[in-house]
Amino acid sequence: MMELKRIYWSRHALRLAYSALIVWLAVSVVLALMPKGNVGAGNSKSTVTEVFRSLVDGVLAAVAIPGLLIVALFIVAVVVHGRDVRRRDPIRRFSRQQRREGMARAGGQCEMEAGLRRRCSRPAEHGDHFYPWSKGGSTNLQNFVAACARCNRTKGARIPSPGQQARIKRRRREYVVPESSVSVGERRQLA
Repeated sequence: MMELKRIYWSRHALRLAYSALIVWLAVSVVLALMPKGNVGAGNSKSTVTEVFRSLVDGVLAAVAIPGLLIVALFIVAVVVHGRDVRRRDPIRRFSRQQRREGMARAGGQCEMEAGLRRRCSRPAEHGDHFYPWSKGGSTNLQNFVAACARCNRTKGARIPSPGQQARIKRRRREYVVPESSVSVGERRQLA
């Protein structure tokens, strides 16, 4: 569970940093395009070319640092995505046996969250990878979550939060036989 927490929060931090850099970049461009206080002052007349050149120079100077940081974050995202692709399980679909066992473990009911963090009351129709297959989630019973069509579509390929993971584990203790594992989510190791 600790590894999934780290992955969730590191991806959240990357998204937040990217958003902050985009805002910084936009503000820098707007401030660079704003007229300076010395426009029209003095006797020297500026040509259109000089004004345009000074605007371009100002914008380039303003976007240099946030632009480089955005490029660096993009490179990090490409590396992370490449590792996710290499982690993908060669088998994407759960076997019939895994599906049967997972659905029996859930009692045929969706294991995902409905409103107010309660268990969804709809019947399970799908076997979902709790930790998404596209992000390196394993195709095994520990990563299997019974889900209704609505919950499966809503979750999509997002990495569930550590809180969601803990709540599913807690709920599973209520309906899983004591000998069985209640843990949820597993990421495949790099090959």
